[in-house]
This record gives sequence, C-alpha cells and structure tokens, in this order.
Amino acid sequence: MIYPSIDKLLTKVDNKYSLVVIAARRSRELLAGSEKLLESRGKKTVGTALEEVMGDKITYRRLVENKLK
Repeated sequence: MIYPSIDKLLTKVDNKYSLVVIAARRSRELLAGSEKLLESRGKKTVGTALEEVMGDKITYRRLVENKLK
C-alpha cells in the first residue's frame, strides 16, 4: 500500500493538481539540500514531500488573479 494514500492527501489540499505542484516544488527543494521537516519512511524526495504534506509541515496559498475588465 502506498503511504500516504492519495485520498488522505487530498483532504489536505484543494485538488490533485495543487498536490502535484506542491510535492514537485518541495521535492526540488529537498534535492537542492533543504532539510527534511520530519523523518521520512522512504528515500525518495517526492515521497518525503508527500509525507510532509500529510504531516501538515507544508502550507500553501492560492494566488487569485484580478478579474479582467
């Protein structure tokens, strides 16, 4: 079984596309040398990023575009 499960991760973000972007950006940060925010089960950076999302260690905010006139 995959940990953390996608269903549980989707309770932490608004949609699966946001989850992908968040995990990819955090994974790149980890590859560049950023410290892990928690102990991870796996060795891969994407898995670590997803575990950090599940553990509420990563937050995000959605930028809203101004309405066009």
